[in-house]
Amino acid sequence: MPLKYRSAEKEYLDSNHIETRDLYRNLEELHIINKRLGGYNASRKGLAAILNTNKPIRTVLDIGFGGGDSIKQLSNYSDQKHAKLFFYGVDLKKDCLTYAENNLKTLYNTQLICDDYRNIAPELLEQTDVIHCSLFLHHLSDEEIIRLFKFAKANNCIILVNDLHRNWVAYQSIKLLTFLFSRSYLVKNDAPLSVKRGFKKQELIALLQKAGFKDYSVKWSWAFRYILIAKE
Repeated sequence: MPLKYRSAEKEYLDSNHIETRDLYRNLEELHIINKRLGGYNASRKGLAAILNTNKPIRTVLDIGFGGGDSIKQLSNYSDQKHAKLFFYGVDLKKDCLTYAENNLKTLYNTQLICDDYRNIAPELLEQTDVIHCSLFLHHLSDEEIIRLFKFAKANNCIILVNDLHRNWVAYQSIKLLTFLFSRSYLVKNDAPLSVKRGFKKQELIALLQKAGFKDYSVKWSWAFRYILIAKE
């Protein structure tokens, strides 16, 4: 069966040696892809579901913020819903930090950190209600995902994940679209590979269960996304 298992092949984006101009082109095109193919909508729907619960939500930590566009989208959405949220972002790449700081300079409610999420200060984690990951999870191995889930659980954080459904139609579609329209060698290589590194629903459920979660949901969203929410 095609795409039966997750690919272990690393994406170009996982390299530490990417020219700044190439990374910026990648971030710009990823923004277009997320805007036109429902990527941001998946995160907004997930946040809406969390805000509709009885638990007060004040602070969101976005892991792997990239260009900062997901933070901008969620911040604008929370303002529309009159939910006063503060957004922290953490990413390993300094170029991402520079790009995202400029991208988010008009927002009043963000703070970005260049580091590994595991080094986040305990006092910040104490006030974090939601950990959000958009197109970050598929960069990790199953073992690394379980450790991230356990990290969130240990710090009493709700997990909101927006990531890719590993599907043959999705793979062929994004491969064609990026071949025709992308000017980024990173996007041309990594977008199809991202689908191959994506997930089946039962795989995400199994990872949650291995991390000890019992209260969770995994829902499909157009186009070929999964919205994962885990509470405890």
